Parts: sequence; C-alpha cells; structure tokens
Amino acid sequence: QVQLVESGGGLVQAGGSLRLSCTVSGSIFNINWYRQAPGKQRELVATITSGGSRNYAGSVKGRFTISRDNAKNTVYLQMNSLKPEDTAVYYCNNRFGLYDVWGQGTQVTVSS
Repeated sequence: QVQLVESGGGLVQAGGSLRLSCTVSGSIFNINWYRQAPGKQRELVATITSGGSRNYAGSVKGRFTISRDNAKNTVYLQMNSLKPEDTAVYYCNNRFGLYDVWGQGTQVTVSS
C-alpha cells in the first residue's frame, strides 16, 4: 500500500496561498517537506519532529507553517505569500532512523 499521499498542489498567483496535505498510513515520526524544482537539487523546506519541534528553511521562514493532526494522521504545509521561486514538486517524507518513506509528490506552480 501507498504509505504517504500528498495533495493540495496546483497553480496560484504570486502572493497567494496553498495548503498541502500529507496523509500517512501508519505512525507519524519526523515529517519533512522537501521540494525540487527543475534543474535544482532537492531542498528541505520544513520539518516537524515527533516531539513537535518545527524548523524551516530560511527561504520560507515566516511564510510557511508545518502542522499535524494526529487524529487524522495528516501533516499540513500552509504556504502563504507564495513566490515564483516556490514553484516545485513538493514531497512529504516520514523518517526515523532507518525508517524512510516518501510520497510521490504534488506540483506547486506560482505564476508571476
């Protein structure tokens, strides 16, 4: 079975907002949101640890918020004040030690 499923991507104008969802089948450990734009390396965007600590890349700090709903086994990435440079495929990752599971990604496109 697919263990992580991302949704919520789409096309939005600069300055707009999107909320990405990552639905987890199984236990939520440390959740990372990554993104990868064409021709660029994969970038860690945001993390929420099993203990609830949150961290963000400097490029998104103050604009993006990571959160989780344990009852729904879902992690969210709220993205505000979007910029064209945020355009990428966004991936949800569930990781703890040797446990490392990825979703298939959702496309976010920000037009200028």
